[in-house]
Amino acid sequence: MILNASELPWEESSGLEPFFPLDPQESFSSPEVQHLTIWGVALCVSGTLIATENAIVVTTILATPSLRAPVFLLLASLGLADLLAGVALILHFLFRFCVEPSNWSELLTSGLLVTSLTASLCSLMGVALDRYLSLSQALTYGSSQSRRRAAILLLLVWLGAFAIGAGPAMGWHCLEEPNSCSVARPLTRTYLSLLCGGFLMVVIVTLQLYAGICRVARRHAHAIATQRHFLPTNQPYPSRHSSGKGFSRLFLVLSVFVACWMPFSLWGLLGDASSPPLYTYATLVPAAGSSLLNPILYSLRNKDIRKVLLHACCPYRSSHSTHSHYPVDV
Repeated sequence: MILNASELPWEESSGLEPFFPLDPQESFSSPEVQHLTIWGVALCVSGTLIATENAIVVTTILATPSLRAPVFLLLASLGLADLLAGVALILHFLFRFCVEPSNWSELLTSGLLVTSLTASLCSLMGVALDRYLSLSQALTYGSSQSRRRAAILLLLVWLGAFAIGAGPAMGWHCLEEPNSCSVARPLTRTYLSLLCGGFLMVVIVTLQLYAGICRVARRHAHAIATQRHFLPTNQPYPSRHSSGKGFSRLFLVLSVFVACWMPFSLWGLLGDASSPPLYTYATLVPAAGSSLLNPILYSLRNKDIRKVLLHACCPYRSSHSTHSHYPVDV
C-alpha cells in the first residue's frame, strides 16, 4: 500500500518518497525506480526480521508432531500470516528500489499485505478464543474433535483473508480514479472503510474474549482461595503472586494488541486521500509491527515451543522429560 501525499511538501532528500509520493497524479503515470533511502533500508530490514522469526516459529510447529493441539494450530496460522506480512514488505522494497514498479506490483503487494493482516488479526482472535475455552472447558477442550474444529475455523479464516486480499486485484482499486483513493493507495476509501470496520469488530470481539478470560480466572482464583482451608499445609497451590503475574502478562498482551490495531482501524474509517500521510504512516507501522511482536508475545512464551527450540539449538543441554502444554501460558 502506498500512502498519499496530496498536500504536504516533502523534501527530495527526506527519504520519505517511497511512502509519500509528492504528487498523486504523477504516481499514476510511469513510475520509476526510487533511490535507496534510510526508510527503504528500514523497510527491508524489518521485513526480513519479521519473515525470519515467523518462519522459525512455523517450521518449529509443523516439524514437531507433538505440537498438534488447537493452540499450536492457531499459533502456526498466526506465524504464517505474519510471515506473509514480512514477505509483503520485502516485495514492496524490491518493487520500489530494485525493479521498475508497475500497477500490478502495487496490487500484488497491497493484496498480500491485506491478506496477511486480516489472517493475523483473525488468528489473534482465535488465540484469545483458545485461551477462553481452555479455561471454561478445561475437561473437554483439546480433544481430537476440538482440533478438527480449530482446523475448519482456520480454513475459513484463510479463505476469507484471501478473498478480502484479492479485492484490489479484482478491480477494487483507485489506480484509474485517484479521487476515490483512501489514505492507503491503491485501496479505495470504500474498500478500506469496510476493511477497517471489520478489523475494529474483530478487535472488540477479542477484547470481549479477554474480559471473559479475566472473569473465569477470577472465579478459579476464588475457588482455590476457598479450598485453601481444606488443603494440607504441605500441598502446593497457586499463589497470589503467580495469579498477579498472569494478569500482568495478560495486561501486557492486551496493551500491545490495542496499541497495534486500534489506531489504523480508526484512522482508516476517519481519514481520506487528502489527510496528512504522516498520520497514515504512524498508524500503519504499529499494525505491521505487530507481526514482529507476535512471535515474542505468543509463540515463544509457550513452554513446549521453547523446549523444541532449545533442543534444536542445544541438544545436549535440553531436558528429555516431557511436558504438557498449558494454553493459558501462551
